[in-house]
Amino acid sequence: MVANNNSLRIPTGTLNQVINEAIAVVQPPTDKGKRLKILYITQASTKPPTFVIFVNNKELFHFSYQRYLVNNLRNNFSFEGTPIRIIVREKGEKEE
Repeated sequence: MVANNNSLRIPTGTLNQVINEAIAVVQPPTDKGKRLKILYITQASTKPPTFVIFVNNKELFHFSYQRYLVNNLRNNFSFEGTPIRIIVREKGEKEE
């Protein structure tokens, strides 16, 4: 079961729908009047599941909100027993 969870691939449209529902329940954090905007999420790889989240300003992306989104993904897609990696990128940022 854990091996299947580790190699699970989720379509981008489904991921974005789940993340948008999570954002509607708990709004992203703000700092000095600036609000974090999550533009979209996509799955970069499996084993372990790795997701790339594109945001307007990655300095506003607090680790507690990242943990909330990971837990939300875990609950919706049954990633029990496998780590989930999150990569945060700003729009237009190239991969290193």
